Amino acid sequence: MTTTIRDGNAPYRAPIGLEPDPEWWRGAVIYQVYPRSFRDTSGDGIGDLRGIAEKLPYIASLDVDAIWISPFFPSPMKDFGYDVSDYCGVDEMFGTLQDFDHLVAEAHRLGIRVMIDLVLSHTSDQHPWFVESRKSFDNPTADWYVWAEAKPDGTPPNNWLSVFGGSAWTWDTRRRQYYLHNFLTSQPDLNFHNPEVQDAILDVARFWLERGVDGFRLDAVNFCFCDEELRDNPPLPPEKRNAKVTPAVNPYNYQDHIYDKNRPENLGFLRRLRALMEEYPAIAAIGEVGEAQRGLELVAEYTSGGDKLHKCYAFEFLSPDMLSPDRIASIVGEFEIAAPEGWACWAFSNHDVVRPATRWAAQAADPERYLRLLAGLLLSLRGSVCIYQGEELGLTEADIAFEDLQDPYGIQFWPDFKGRDGCRTPMVWEKNSHAAGFTDGNPWLPVPREHLPLAVDAQEHVLGSTLNHYRRLLAFRRNHPALIRGDIEFMETKGPVLSFVRRHGNETIFCAFNLSEEERFIARPEGHVEPLDHHGFSGLLRQDKIELPAYDAFFARIS
Repeated sequence: MTTTIRDGNAPYRAPIGLEPDPEWWRGAVIYQVYPRSFRDTSGDGIGDLRGIAEKLPYIASLDVDAIWISPFFPSPMKDFGYDVSDYCGVDEMFGTLQDFDHLVAEAHRLGIRVMIDLVLSHTSDQHPWFVESRKSFDNPTADWYVWAEAKPDGTPPNNWLSVFGGSAWTWDTRRRQYYLHNFLTSQPDLNFHNPEVQDAILDVARFWLERGVDGFRLDAVNFCFCDEELRDNPPLPPEKRNAKVTPAVNPYNYQDHIYDKNRPENLGFLRRLRALMEEYPAIAAIGEVGEAQRGLELVAEYTSGGDKLHKCYAFEFLSPDMLSPDRIASIVGEFEIAAPEGWACWAFSNHDVVRPATRWAAQAADPERYLRLLAGLLLSLRGSVCIYQGEELGLTEADIAFEDLQDPYGIQFWPDFKGRDGCRTPMVWEKNSHAAGFTDGNPWLPVPREHLPLAVDAQEHVLGSTLNHYRRLLAFRRNHPALIRGDIEFMETKGPVLSFVRRHGNETIFCAFNLSEEERFIARPEGHVEPLDHHGFSGLLRQDKIELPAYDAFFARIS
């Protein structure tokens, strides 16, 4: 059975006001919007597509290249949209397809590209495909999900674990078989070994491309295929366990996940997806690689050859580990070696991890200055960049009371792991308005009082605010091609100062960052050094040395 999805009322819409640059994604800065928490225009306490469209001028004022919108498809919302029940619609809480079309048109008018979050590896158990699949062994979608017989003693077919805790298998009383779910029990995994499933997913991608989207963020892209033989995962030695993808309290970290994900068959599907995207001008895809042990290795595989994904981001900079010059250089350098022709997308924050203002900056002697240094560092590394809504305001992780928790992940592992609600609280627009201007109703998550002084209107006209620091940095980056697409050569990495050179064409830019709470001096680079300004940092060139105040940076053009 092949499902073909078309909308006769929605022919392909070429972006208006945007140059059809097929390489726009190289060095692009992408602003992530979490729809539930961005702006509510209906009063139900949940953000919507009209709210995003309303605030597009604000996003445009940041001078980013694109937005990535987290899922807004019809869903029972057991995992807040990452459990899709209809890939080609808009959940009524977020609006309509017409609202989406308006959003895309307005974004393109403002020069902003639109990427949407496609959840490929699994659906909701309420998706019509799964509803049909579980009815019998011979229905049209019977083999569209990963079904397996029980062991002779009735236990699951193997030892695979769910990211959200417990077995990755759930017994279905109708088929009297187990089905695979790498995440919640209500998120059954699709069987990508079935070509019909691949065809159906490619039709979904085409549906949104025809509506004018500029690309996709592909959720959990390394989970699409599992081992056809359903072999047990081997144990992972304790010294290799880490919490990049799942919290330390989760036994998921105890296995080496070589059979339930990361399968080589995935490359063939990614080639099919890339071929589809090549039918449209200037489309790009970012893959999320959820893998703690071999993340950069997979990123290299998925972005090599120019025939799979355009870029990926891994979890190396989303872990709790504090940044150091050596660690930063090691991560970026490892990627450059593993994927010399690939392209990274770096992020310090997203909707799944503790905000960096709490994860890292809270441990610094001057958290605000440290956060601003992080922004300068992120926007100077080779690769593209994702910025999560509120990151530009310096929002901290909210401490959500147990009775207010919404995230099933947090409820499962409370209190050792409080889930992801703390980084998903509503965007703060107005310091003195109800719910900080997010909604006229009761917000789905509480607005932390400590976020109110950081609201957009409280920072908008303050020259030295964190918000305006981001604007300066983004404008500075746009004015220097070497920072967007240049190569990178690390200079100093062993002490508290990180320095490197970015080169592109005739432009060479020297970048230095002092990650310590004390003033530091480093030697000036060779050649003619022309200090650059308009970036918001105060490092100085003093004859043969560069002076770097605590948590500060220095940029110069070298010739």
